[in-house]
Amino acid sequence: MADQIKDLYLFNPNVKKQWENFLQEKGISVFSDQEVNAIDQTIGLYDDQGQLVGTGSIAGKTIKYIAVEDDGSGASGARFNQVVSALEMNLAQAGHFQIFVFTKPQYQTSFEHVGFHTLAKTDYGLILEKGTPNIETYRAGLTKKPADAKTVAAIVMNANPFTKGHRYLVEQAAKNNDFVYVFVVNQDVSLFTTEERTMLVKEGTKDLPNVAVENGGDYMVSYLSFPAYFIKNQDTAIKFQTALDATLFKEQLAKPLGIQKRYLGTEPTSHTTALYNETLQTILPPEVEVVIVPRLTQSSGQDVVSATEVRAMIKSDQIDQLNNLVPDTTLAFIKNHRTDLQDRISKGQKINGN
Repeated sequence: MADQIKDLYLFNPNVKKQWENFLQEKGISVFSDQEVNAIDQTIGLYDDQGQLVGTGSIAGKTIKYIAVEDDGSGASGARFNQVVSALEMNLAQAGHFQIFVFTKPQYQTSFEHVGFHTLAKTDYGLILEKGTPNIETYRAGLTKKPADAKTVAAIVMNANPFTKGHRYLVEQAAKNNDFVYVFVVNQDVSLFTTEERTMLVKEGTKDLPNVAVENGGDYMVSYLSFPAYFIKNQDTAIKFQTALDATLFKEQLAKPLGIQKRYLGTEPTSHTTALYNETLQTILPPEVEVVIVPRLTQSSGQDVVSATEVRAMIKSDQIDQLNNLVPDTTLAFIKNHRTDLQDRISKGQKINGN
């Protein structure tokens, strides 16, 4: 009898323990809430003896926690294909025809054999994708740089919300380059939605003719959201996530789009972002020059202009004191949506972080 696919319901303690034990035997031992709670579905592959011989999970449109048992006769290849095929079918039924995989380097060939394309690879792991839309369709939808643009720069920002500090960084890049891409991180986990943040960046820079504001799509989400379930050490996991993000930007965006510089603001307040900036400086050069611009300070000359402070002032209803921190376009939006923003905070929307 052939191996059979069954759903695994991880809310059942016995099922979850069996699943964890199988994965641990295969060298996967990270079952943090951040990784496991993101799972939408898990399947198991059982042999004719009723033994678990393979598993895989889906989180959104990402495949993770893949592992299969090799019976010594080459069955691991067939079993791998069977698990991945079942997951792809489930994703298609859920309306996902673009699939991502974050996995160990040794599984690169196996995934490429079933049609996945490697987007970026580091010593710790890699990201692959399959289906449509894909990185090529994303790039095709971006604003084309002018034919006479000799110097092209890029900035990636969350802009939660767009502040005078963000504006200053864009101004510096626009002043010193022929064309500038501003990519807005595409993730709705911030006080301001992706749609709102993108709109505020566009409104706040529309007087700069050589600046194109773009939604980061699936290729510029928060690097911390990249699955790292196969890496035990937290510091190593962050290194993997930041290195993968930097490599993805360099290989799939900077090279094809002709981006020669990436602008960063100094990070005096965020340790994690400071580490990320260090990674960018390690991976992007020499092909992409990293330009670090000192953060804009408030009129007092002491404190940097911070989106974190803006969100805190929205929470404490100090809207009338935001003039020094945000452009008029952002201030007008906050005033017009004061109640809605404060309501989001009261319902538990976190406002710390970047």
